[in-house]
Amino acid sequence: MQQSEESVWAWEQFGDAQLGDSRRIGRLVNMATRTAQAPSGKVSEVFAADKERQGAYDFLESVHVEATALTTAVGRATARRAAHEPFCFVAIDGSSVSLVDRFKAKDFGSIGALTAHNNRGLKVISALGIDPAGVPVGLFTQVWWARTQARSQTHNAKQRYMRNRSSREKETGYWMQAIEQTTLQAQATGAKLWFQLDREADNQAILQALAESGQRFTVRGSWDRLLENTDRGKQYLRRTLKRVEPGGRYFLDIAAGPKRTARRASIVVRWTSVVLRMKNERGKPERLLPVTAVWLREEGRLPPGDLRLDWMLLTNAQVLTFDDARQVIFGYTQRWRIEEFHKTWKSGVCTVEQTQLRSQRAVSIWATILAAVAARIERIKYLSRTEPDTPATVELTGYEIRALILLKREYKKRTETIPDATPSIAQATLWIAELGGYTGKSSGGPPGSTTIRRGLDRLQPAAQLLAALDRQARTDQ
Repeated sequence: MQQSEESVWAWEQFGDAQLGDSRRIGRLVNMATRTAQAPSGKVSEVFAADKERQGAYDFLESVHVEATALTTAVGRATARRAAHEPFCFVAIDGSSVSLVDRFKAKDFGSIGALTAHNNRGLKVISALGIDPAGVPVGLFTQVWWARTQARSQTHNAKQRYMRNRSSREKETGYWMQAIEQTTLQAQATGAKLWFQLDREADNQAILQALAESGQRFTVRGSWDRLLENTDRGKQYLRRTLKRVEPGGRYFLDIAAGPKRTARRASIVVRWTSVVLRMKNERGKPERLLPVTAVWLREEGRLPPGDLRLDWMLLTNAQVLTFDDARQVIFGYTQRWRIEEFHKTWKSGVCTVEQTQLRSQRAVSIWATILAAVAARIERIKYLSRTEPDTPATVELTGYEIRALILLKREYKKRTETIPDATPSIAQATLWIAELGGYTGKSSGGPPGSTTIRRGLDRLQPAAQLLAALDRQARTDQ
């Protein structure tokens, strides 16, 4: 009997989870399969049958199951896939999962500003693997926690409170955990990583953790950092880069955003090697961190209201030529993949924030399954854009392809001819998105995760019916 693509994927992701009992692993794989077929934040919408639904609730509330066991299994699967690439970008970013807790009766914490007591949920740091072409590979890890120390404080009291804690005791420690856990997963398979982090990570403890990982990293600078003492006296990063002659210019196409106009930007690039002076925690000596600073700045006139692109990228990658600098910049742009993943996970497709589960344990386990599904959806989306000629069998089963062809013939345009041959992944993704309501250029761009998800919702029952008819035919013979 042919397995569905979702069941094959679920076994790859969760089949070696350390849960202490093979029956729990079987339950997890079945849950992940069903969730991939019909993703939703509400357990009741994924599992229609009473027995199946109750089994899912029992699993999520089991004292024998921890979210870390699931994230470790997913991370191993991602690391195995990443090992086949020359290297793997790893975008790390933090997010909040907003949850309903009106009476503060659940073991969630505050989210948003530390003084905002009314917003409840969980905090998470995610590490998303991305191949050199920009296609998501999968999740390396997620680190979950609930803020339980949020409280109103005067500014001075808050400053004293923060100074008296080590980096490990602050939320910075969760970023460091994500870096360390991802590095361990890569070391187990020999995968080579290139971490990509935004301005929030321009933190001395995080930069030190990245340097100690033994992997490449790029962090967008947030501060005009002080450099190692030189013959010129006290020197700062931006002033030093301004004295460097441009190493090259090029045009960068910028997509439209909430506060950004789509345009073709003229970019000038400078770079130089520097040594950052890194202040350590109280009582410890100052450290020096050698990096290459790559400075990208937009030139010329901007549309009204738009901000000029101005990125100071700190990297330990070797930058000797303009092409090297362009590669650093390209790598940083792949960090946006994790923002798209967050959208698919939280609101676009998987709607994790709609869950009605009542404990931190259950939410983090269920959200981890949904996060793996969201990463898969993002992978399918980008495979269709970056490797359009790859056969659809890379992500779809024979039954799914047969069902897709039949459905497409039902809704095709008069001028279209639908052959029997296996379509490419780009063609299959387009057809799936059309089943989900995608209308082409009028939709505002290539197929996105929402229309792909809607299309899969229509495709799966048809594929399951074809599989059932085949099984019945074999039984009748």
